[in-house]
Amino acid sequence: MFTDPIADYLTRLRNALKAGHKVVDIPSSNIKRAITQILFDKGYILSYKFEDNVNYQGNIKIALKYNDKNPAITKLIRVSKPGLRKYTDFLSMPRVINGLGIAVLSTSKGVMTDKEARDLKIGGEVLCYVY
Repeated sequence: MFTDPIADYLTRLRNALKAGHKVVDIPSSNIKRAITQILFDKGYILSYKFEDNVNYQGNIKIALKYNDKNPAITKLIRVSKPGLRKYTDFLSMPRVINGLGIAVLSTSKGVMTDKEARDLKIGGEVLCYVY
């Protein structure tokens, strides 16, 4: 059993990118679906498909994006861990590489990027940095 499913999700993406895979399969959950949607909207992945199965949780198939054999995602960093949660308010929101990367936050209004949370003036748990 996983103690940190989000870290597992990020590690599977990281490993697939390092190995040069075109597609990666990841067990699904609502928060992983939300993070996948953000990565697609921000142009870090090519496409994705949610495969629901009646008997178990389902899968997320993610088509990875490369620019001349270099992955579009250079770093995936887990910030808030089960043993040490990291929260922020909108005033002290982290800026990843001075706005070139994104921070993914879990807020009361759902999972969103640091910029969206700053615009809505809400804080939350900083899940990960992507750049």
